Amino acid sequence: MDQIDIAVLGAGPGGYAAAFFAADLGRRVVLVEQAARLGGVCLNSGCIPSKALLHATHMVSAARESAARGIRFGEAQIELAVLRAWKDGILTKLGAGVAQLAQRRGVQVVQGRGRFTSPNQLEVRTADGAREVRFAHAIIATGSRPVLPRKFDIGSARVMTSTEALDLAEIPGELLIVGGGYIGMELGTVYSALGSRVTVVEALDTILAGADADLVRPVLAWARRHFKEVRLKARVTVLADEGAQVRVTMESDGNVSEERFDRVLVAVGREPNTADLGLECTRAERDAKGFIVVDEQQRTAEPALFAIGDAAGGLLLAHKAARDARIAVAAITGHADDVRRGVIPAVVFTDPEVAWCGLTEGEAEARGVAVQVVKFPWGASGRALSMDRTDGVTKLVLEPATGRVLGVGIVGQGAGELIAEGVVAVEQGTTAKDLANSIHPHPTLSESYMEAAEMFFGRSTHTFIRKRTV
Repeated sequence: MDQIDIAVLGAGPGGYAAAFFAADLGRRVVLVEQAARLGGVCLNSGCIPSKALLHATHMVSAARESAARGIRFGEAQIELAVLRAWKDGILTKLGAGVAQLAQRRGVQVVQGRGRFTSPNQLEVRTADGAREVRFAHAIIATGSRPVLPRKFDIGSARVMTSTEALDLAEIPGELLIVGGGYIGMELGTVYSALGSRVTVVEALDTILAGADADLVRPVLAWARRHFKEVRLKARVTVLADEGAQVRVTMESDGNVSEERFDRVLVAVGREPNTADLGLECTRAERDAKGFIVVDEQQRTAEPALFAIGDAAGGLLLAHKAARDARIAVAAITGHADDVRRGVIPAVVFTDPEVAWCGLTEGEAEARGVAVQVVKFPWGASGRALSMDRTDGVTKLVLEPATGRVLGVGIVGQGAGELIAEGVVAVEQGTTAKDLANSIHPHPTLSESYMEAAEMFFGRSTHTFIRKRTV
């Protein structure tokens, strides 16, 4: 293949974002992807299918809960094949859209597995044989995959990672989820609504590690009402295939027990897809966990090579990968001053949702940073009451002297949509005064920002703040 400007290895949300941005800047781009459908893990076996299933199963939960409002439905009938086909149709449509955007931008897509043979050359193994791609620069965007520890890899289809769980082979009667992180809790929410009796086992003393405890609390309370059980400070030590079930040995509070489950979902983390890329033919290096080492512009130790997204470590989030992509392309094309790192929000699509950005209360405490925290409880929100969703709170982490917004945390329905205002506030150095003076529509959940900001000054309309006396 003729010399091209930029080769992108991997067509996930980081890879195709890099390819499209580079093409928009007039560069000749080749996008290499081994899967038949573009979009990477996010589109095919991660973000999109999980959110589709969360939306669909939320309808089941909402129908059950509507009886308290005087509206009754019959018991939901789950047609698993139809649900699976609907979910797969979304992925097909989005994948075709990404392919069309690549074509309209003149990005050449090559389906095959790419491997570096030198700092400026890739060999791509395609169905029609090996192809050579010579480039001035390359961006590695090969993503990550679910971790399946060796002790859990027992050769049974009844032991799943998130990839298999999203395929919806069946609705297990008894489902064990190993790991109380965002993947385990989101998929637990899906399967619980479909009718599985879900048990979550987490080795730590809380779920959703990394989120502030007050944001986690409503999620844990919901899970304990709707799941069969949530076991904290517990470990799964052995899995054994028994054909129709999996025998599970667990340790909790010094006690060892054996139980049987129809399926086991292992959700204990992800690892980068960076092996067998031919990096030994370059100066690029990997760290002890397999992530490619990069600088602030996503450049590896090999000047021609960049790595982004999950392959480069940090927060393993699609929007972080997309921002990495812009940073890398901007560095390659001389536009580095036009793109900045930015505040990266995190969202967990449980019920209720959890979202945060900037400095968390826990991080402030760990670093010894003085902050003032104000919280507006959704129990005082007319909109939340009208939705029967008062299990939420909007929290601002503020600089005490200036009221500048350092971080935002939200738990509640739609938190993932609401957090964007928090990102803008942190990015722009917004103060509590700015938020309090910005008129938010009523009745909405978004006005909880304004009410929380008003609490900084001790005069929130819909809550009473008792003034301190000396």
